[in-house]
Parts: sequence; C-alpha cells; structure tokens
Amino acid sequence: MSRQPPSPLMNERAQHLLRVLIDRYIREGEPVGSRTLARDSRLDLSPATVRNVMSDLEEMGFVAAPHTSAGRIPTAQGYRLFVDSLLQIQPLDTLQVEQLRQELLAEEADSSRLIESASNLLSDITRMAGVVTLPRHEHVALRRIDFLPLSQNRILVILVINEKEVQNRIIQTDRTFSASELETIANFLNAHFAGRDIHAVRSHLIEEMQQTRQDMNELMLSVVSVAEKVFTEEEGDDEDYVLAGQTNLMQFRELSDVEKLRELFEAFNRKRDILHLLDQCICANGVQLFIGEESGYQVLDECSLVTAPYSVEGEVIGVLGVIGPTRMAYDRIIPIVDATARLLGAALNSKN
Repeated sequence: MSRQPPSPLMNERAQHLLRVLIDRYIREGEPVGSRTLARDSRLDLSPATVRNVMSDLEEMGFVAAPHTSAGRIPTAQGYRLFVDSLLQIQPLDTLQVEQLRQELLAEEADSSRLIESASNLLSDITRMAGVVTLPRHEHVALRRIDFLPLSQNRILVILVINEKEVQNRIIQTDRTFSASELETIANFLNAHFAGRDIHAVRSHLIEEMQQTRQDMNELMLSVVSVAEKVFTEEEGDDEDYVLAGQTNLMQFRELSDVEKLRELFEAFNRKRDILHLLDQCICANGVQLFIGEESGYQVLDECSLVTAPYSVEGEVIGVLGVIGPTRMAYDRIIPIVDATARLLGAALNSKN
C-alpha cells in the first residue's frame, strides 16, 4: 500500500488532532468534542483553539458534525488521509504470523477447504466479514473426468484440472444414466478432451449442441446431454467468493439500521457488485482499500473493504479481504489481511 503525503493545507498540529480524533472515534464510535480532543491530544491547546482547527478540517472535508454541538466524526476523505499519510502500520511479528498459519492449516484440506478456512479465519480474527474469491487460473486444463450415479437423476462429477486440483460437483440430468453409460461418457470425454483448456472444451461442446440433434448417434447425444450440464454450470463458478461472518456487522452501531443491513445482505447474496470491486483488486500490488463511498456503491457507503491478492507459483489467482465499518482499526486489519493472503498463497502452493 503506497503512502501519500498529507494535504499541503494542513499543518502538523491539524494532522495530529485529526489522527487523535480518528483513533478515538475508531475505539469509541461516538463523535469527539473539542474538550475531549484537547485533553487527548496532549498538546497545550484550549478547547477554543481545537474548535477552530476542527472548523478548518470540516471545511476541507476531513471531518463532519453529525449533530449541532455534538462533536465531530471522520469522513471517508478523512479516513483516506489518515490511512495514506498518518497511520503507523506495524507488520505482524513472527509469532503472530505462525499463529495465523496454524489456524489456517488446522486440518489437512483441499483447495476449496483452504479458501473456506481463510474466509472464516479473517472473520474470526477481525470480528467482521471475511471474503475470499475462488481461485481463477488463466489456463485451466482438464486432466480427467469421472462420474458416479446418485439417486433422483443426479450425478456426482469428479473433475481433475491442471495438475492436482480436484473439483466435485453434483449435476441434475433429465433422465437416469447407468454406471456403464457414465463410464462410456467419461471415457469418450477423457479420450477427446484430456489436456485441453476447459474453456475450449466448453466452446467445442456448444458447437456440438448447435448441430441438429438428429445428426448425432446415441453416444454423442448422451455425451452432450451430460457434458453440457457439467461445463455450462461450471462457467459461473470461477466468478464466485466465499463470505463468512456477515452477521458480525450487526454489532456496529453505524450498520445496525435494519434497512441498511437488509440492503447490505442483499448485495452479499447478489454478489455482482462485490465481485466487481474484488475484480478491481486482483491487479493491485499488495493491500488495497475502498473507504466508504469510494466503492461507488451506495450500499457500501458506511463500509470499508480491505483486500490483498493471493498468488500461486507467481500467478495472482484470487483476492481476499475484510468488509467492515469505515470505523475499523486499519492499523490492525491491514497487516492481518496482508499476512493471510501470503499464507493462503503458500498453502495453495503446497497443494500443487
């Protein structure tokens, strides 16, 4: 995360008072009055002098007064200045990183379980919402596919992609397929498509589906019938994320309004807006923040999103982060997100 110089219009005294105000507001969640700020600042300043400085900061857009004579709170612009210029971030020490690693690797897990563990870990440690996008590979090669018949026209699909990654999914078909039929279909797909990019497999099958069905023999009809369920449903999976701890957000006063919570949870379920934000972070170098209205989505105006990309073999394949109120302890959250991203990448690397 790059550091920016403070506004040239702010002297050191104003910077110090803004830092003290934000620190207290993050802790207490209440507007900070001039007398309190004068005392906390440990500067030899009268409340009247502090009020004048606060008035200047308000004119510059860094603080706001929610109620007359009730003290001031930081704005999104104030938090941005604080994070970029005034915040002292201490990296996690070796012991803290090791504790995170042990939590993440508490049990032997495949890639999907590691993603879920990382999301839960971020939520548990920060007491906010943890989010991790599913890995996205530029090249996703199909190595092998197998099927197991289940009840009620359902089939368990076992996909091996790239070198070792195994994905299981259940598909619903229009009719019952026997074990021997499924073996024949799997043999055909493995013989014709093993080693090919999974997106190319999908494109080929779409072309096959556009043919007149009468031109296909019984085997090809069966192959296309099953494969289209596998590969067309798979298309949306790489645009997804795992979210944990969203109910933690109910504890914060600024997010406790029922209507705000409903809209926020609807955005989580809809996923599109959150994914758009996370997509913007996947190319970021290190930690990135969206504070309040910086996200561009009104539903997140009272929230901040702190993210970091995670990598496998040098390739960025996903993003993880924490969603919480703008009144979050950035000095604590930022290093946790950064360290968790590095640890998740290392854990996924070990699976390859």
